[in-house]
Amino acid sequence: MKNEELKNRTKKFAHRCVKLALELPNGQLGKHIAGQLIRCSTSVAANYRASCIAQSKASFISKLSIVLEEADESSFWLEFIVDEQLMKTNLVAPLLNEAKELTAIFYASRKTAKKKN
Repeated sequence: MKNEELKNRTKKFAHRCVKLALELPNGQLGKHIAGQLIRCSTSVAANYRASCIAQSKASFISKLSIVLEEADESSFWLEFIVDEQLMKTNLVAPLLNEAKELTAIFYASRKTAKKKN
């Protein structure tokens, strides 16, 4: 997958997570999860963009590590929404699948980057 495709994919993921977060119940838990999900999902997109213009291999790997952590955290909050039955599983499942796919992509990318000389 090319950089531009991943930039668009991560940005779309962030938009979709924001929209889902805004639909969460307005109670204390819903507000907390909404803020966390918005923060980590938008961080995936923002930090991936930053990794694309990294000035060194070390900087690239560092930014990619942040992207990986934030994608995995997005998965956590999406799973938590389902666990707490704050939304129907069928509404969350596509985003959870995307979060897991992105996590796998960035894990593999970081692993490859660390191997290259």
